[in-house]
Amino acid sequence: VIGVVIGKTDVRSFPDRKNIGTERYTFNFTIRDSPTYFINVQSWGREEYIRSLSESFRVGDCVTIENPLIQSKEAEREEKFNPVTPSCYKLLLSENHSVVKTASCYDTDTRLLSLLHLPVKDPQDYYSLGDIVANGQSLHGRVLNVLAAVMSVSE
Repeated sequence: VIGVVIGKTDVRSFPDRKNIGTERYTFNFTIRDSPTYFINVQSWGREEYIRSLSESFRVGDCVTIENPLIQSKEAEREEKFNPVTPSCYKLLLSENHSVVKTASCYDTDTRLLSLLHLPVKDPQDYYSLGDIVANGQSLHGRVLNVLAAVMSVSE
C-alpha cells in the first residue's frame, strides 16, 4: 500500500496482559491514496520498535507499507480515537512481518500531495466557528465536526 500520511497519534503504552509487569507500545496513523479512500493503520510492539517507527515519518510523508495484516475494525470502539474511514478494515503492522518505507511524495506520485488538503468528512457535516459562537448554548454537550483554518502560530 502506498499513500500519504494524513494523521498520526503519539506513542502510548499500556500494561501487557500476557506479560505482567511489562508494557506494550502503540501508535496509529492514517494514510490516503485517493480523494475517496483512506485507512487507519495500527502498530503494536516493543518500545524500541514503536518509537523508531513513529519517528521515521511525519504527517505529509509518503509511505509504502509492505505485509500489513488486514483486520476488520470495531467501528464504535476504534473510531472514538481514530478518524472515521470509508473502509470496514484497518491495517495492523507487525514488527516481525511488516515494513514501512518513506519516500518523497515528489518521487512517488505528486498527486498524493494534493490529498493532504482534502477533508475526511462530508462537507455538509461541519459547523463553522460562527455557528458555534451563535448557537453555543443549544450545542452544549454535543460532539461536533469543525472545519477551520489556522491563521497563525506563535509561542
